Amino acid sequence: MKRDTENPAPLLEITGLKVEYPGRRGTFVAVQDIDLVVRRGEILGLVGESGAGKSTIGSAVMGLLDAPGRITAGHIDLEGQRIDALDADGLRNIRGKRMSMIFQDPLTSLNPLYTVEQQLVETIRTHKPLSATAAKREAIELLRAVGIPDPEQRISQYPHQFSGGMRQRVVIALVLCTDPDLIIADEPTTALDVSVQAQILDLIKKLAAERNIGVVLITHDMGVIAETTNRVAVMYRGRIVETGETQQIITSPRHDYTKSLIGAVPRADLKLHRFPRISYIEAETRPDFNVKTHWLGTTRADLQGKTVAAGKPLVAIDGLGMRFVVRRSLLPRNRVSFDAVKNFSLDIGEGEVLGLVGESGSGKSTVAKILSGLYQPSSGNMTFDGEDVFGLTRYSDRQAIRRQVQMIFQDPYSSLNPRMRVDAIVAEPIRHHHLASGSAETKSIVDDLLELVGLGKAAGRKFPHEFSGGQRQRISIARALATRPRFLICDEPTSALDVSIQAQILNLLKDLQEALRLTILFISHDLPVVRQMCDRVAVMKQGELCELARTDDLFERPQHPYTCELLRLMPKISAPARERDKGIGASPQLL
Repeated sequence: MKRDTENPAPLLEITGLKVEYPGRRGTFVAVQDIDLVVRRGEILGLVGESGAGKSTIGSAVMGLLDAPGRITAGHIDLEGQRIDALDADGLRNIRGKRMSMIFQDPLTSLNPLYTVEQQLVETIRTHKPLSATAAKREAIELLRAVGIPDPEQRISQYPHQFSGGMRQRVVIALVLCTDPDLIIADEPTTALDVSVQAQILDLIKKLAAERNIGVVLITHDMGVIAETTNRVAVMYRGRIVETGETQQIITSPRHDYTKSLIGAVPRADLKLHRFPRISYIEAETRPDFNVKTHWLGTTRADLQGKTVAAGKPLVAIDGLGMRFVVRRSLLPRNRVSFDAVKNFSLDIGEGEVLGLVGESGSGKSTVAKILSGLYQPSSGNMTFDGEDVFGLTRYSDRQAIRRQVQMIFQDPYSSLNPRMRVDAIVAEPIRHHHLASGSAETKSIVDDLLELVGLGKAAGRKFPHEFSGGQRQRISIARALATRPRFLICDEPTSALDVSIQAQILNLLKDLQEALRLTILFISHDLPVVRQMCDRVAVMKQGELCELARTDDLFERPQHPYTCELLRLMPKISAPARERDKGIGASPQLL
């Protein structure tokens, strides 16, 4: 990667940084004693658990610390200029023009009331002396550069008309509008599939090399770190515990936390019974219950003794299609629509975990919303345990099916009502479907579910904002289990979680699936996770099914060229099995 040999002075230099958040119960120290250097043409990886302080460092550099957060020690220099002491006007002059930030959630970076064109053109013209026409041409080329198809048409759309991965590409295009010297990328590929992730990471590497810019890449994905960065700084509880060249950190980590962090990365070359845990942080807990006597293992009278007939699937969809109208018109020739799902057919057996993979916009989440009853398809049929789901006319019949089908969403925060206590959130489906005889039994069931997912019944008295991302996802699982479902749809349930929390959540799902014989549709862009979780895998591309196979067969002998490409683009970092199973073991190796 290109380096600035004529000017070896650091682009970004952080010395002795300490950030505190004062509160009524004392002062919380988010990060302390942080020393970091980033040079032009270099990509520095910043890794660690959720809450380690990675994003706090990025926000401190950008001058975006949320109140009452403040820098209480140290300083931050941008090419010799101290920037942490600048006033609001001084920061405004360099923020955007000289340094930009890519945030994890693209919706927080895009205005839902303005089209992509309006937002890109405004940003370009703010920093460059271009006409509106020239700015639009540049915006279209930026969208093309970040991999958005048909940019001439899509530039006029609003953010909600893009998938999560497509929105992140728009955000990156916004960042590139100003030709910054420094980019801070905070989990820029969390919501992206492997193909788009590869494009974005290649773009970041190309920018660092060709434009000679510096990049701080904040991520929990060690595969991304291994393939993208020059150096790595590992954070744990607000401090940097290890810094070094990427190859050295990956192959010969010195700190036990770094070893454990790398060891928890899911394997893509071998299927293990359970996900490795980060033993440096905490011991693993497993749900302890007897399925025969537990409330989850017993069913109402209308389902007792009811199982799928031998050889028949629990869920079967045939010729499924979903068409969205982009522009309505009285004249048919003026209407614009697109097919998100086309002639999609699939069977899922009882007790099976079926993976669904594909790039952003391929139709995975649309299929999930159809199966869960959130969307009414344009065409096709679906049967659940032999019943025609779309043909049901009585409300009670539709509710009986919906009770047996539950969904765990990608973002646990937006799927939980922030105004409701956790016990009320978990109790809501129990009350709606009349699964308990009264308030006392409802409370007992809720307490039991919260204990089962590892939160404890005391968590019921809190609100969602009082929990971490992984804990909120446990609440979502408890709520999904509250109706005693037979079919669970998991739409990217761990994509925003770091590897240790991911391992805990996925091991919990594995245990519950085995104990309750749940049928699961597992949607993910993380192929190593899919290999560990699923019995079979279906691959989608542009709304169509292109391959369906047993998991090991698909990973070892893929048939479709698109599947081969997905596997080729997958970030690869692994270790010998006996080392991985130990948590803190010998050094891992790159594949």
